[in-house]
Amino acid sequence: MEAVITADIINSREVSPDIWLNLLKDTLQNAGVEHSSWEVYRGDSIQLITKPINALYLGILLKAVTKQIPNLDIRMAIGIGEITYRSEKVSSSNGPAFINSGVAFDALNKKTLAIKTPWKDFDEVLNIMLDLAALTMDNWKPAMAEIFKKQLENPTLKQVEIAASLHKKQSNVSYSLKKSGYDEIMNCVAYYKREIEKLCLTKQDQKIMHL
Repeated sequence: MEAVITADIINSREVSPDIWLNLLKDTLQNAGVEHSSWEVYRGDSIQLITKPINALYLGILLKAVTKQIPNLDIRMAIGIGEITYRSEKVSSSNGPAFINSGVAFDALNKKTLAIKTPWKDFDEVLNIMLDLAALTMDNWKPAMAEIFKKQLENPTLKQVEIAASLHKKQSNVSYSLKKSGYDEIMNCVAYYKREIEKLCLTKQDQKIMHL
């Protein structure tokens, strides 16, 4: 089982790519090798292959990166499934993971984050959670997104250390993490990781039984 994230940048034409593209690529570089693991295409569209357990974390990280830039946002859809054809380029690969990601992305409408997996009940619960999380994430201010990203990438750092590294007051860090819903969103990520790991293991066991 693999995860495919399909995304595009909202309001990309209103902000020079010189401002946001390098920030985005720096984050994607840590997720894998360009072209084979991720691609930025058509100027503001993104496709990324990752392990299912990492998918929601990466999606939220991309959200935090994008929201650091005034007037920008990102729409994303996570698809879980098999990849039946793996090309040298992500955009040329195919399989149920890509199909699920594309279907979820096309259905976003005004939403900014959704998931589609082989498990309908799981999708229903998690998409409700993501809708609620998006009510907060969609309204992050750039400073909040910066602090959220720093804490997300460094979960063991104390607030005073986050503040020092960003040259901010500790009280500002505390306020931003609370206002951005950091604890609640990380609870959602923890739930996702726990459940998707169980579901993927069950799927793998079923495949072995049928060999």
